[in-house]
Amino acid sequence: MTLAERIKEILAQRPKVSLNDPQRKRAAVLVPLFRKGTAYHLLVTKRTEQLPHHKGQISFPGGSQNPGEDLLTTALREAQEEIGLRAQDVTILGELDDTSTFSSDFLISPFVGFIPYPYPFNINFQEIAEIIEIPWIELTNPQNWQQEITKKDGHFQPLYFFYYQDYLIWGATARILRQLVNLLCPKEK
Repeated sequence: MTLAERIKEILAQRPKVSLNDPQRKRAAVLVPLFRKGTAYHLLVTKRTEQLPHHKGQISFPGGSQNPGEDLLTTALREAQEEIGLRAQDVTILGELDDTSTFSSDFLISPFVGFIPYPYPFNINFQEIAEIIEIPWIELTNPQNWQQEITKKDGHFQPLYFFYYQDYLIWGATARILRQLVNLLCPKEK
């Protein structure tokens, strides 16, 4: 069974944790998985310094939900706007749990999708500074992860940090990555 098939099976067998918080703005992201040679990779983007939220941070393609739009459509629309990834080229494998941002009050729904590779990306350089390909094996290496505990709204919550080459991934993006790794490799928690 391939990694993509395992992800699809695991996500189909578990209930998604959906959050509802009218104080937070709804958003969705695409967690793009692809096979490069014999190895699986995840794609993330580095945001430009010109954006109003999360300047210079590493994130998944995604953004705010438009009125009348379902969250999957949001994730796919934003991926096309940011990196030129067409919706018809994405095979959705399933959903991860909703997560919220601590600083900007977004409530994010992550959708895991498999994409072809190589792909003729068309980067919107107003929003995206670069595309980063992270080998799956790096995500499962415990030495690349750090965890701290923080208090938010009276509750203690883990804060994850993932280090890859010269990049630091933290916040909601790191929580999404951590959940995906934990679902596939429970011993890596």
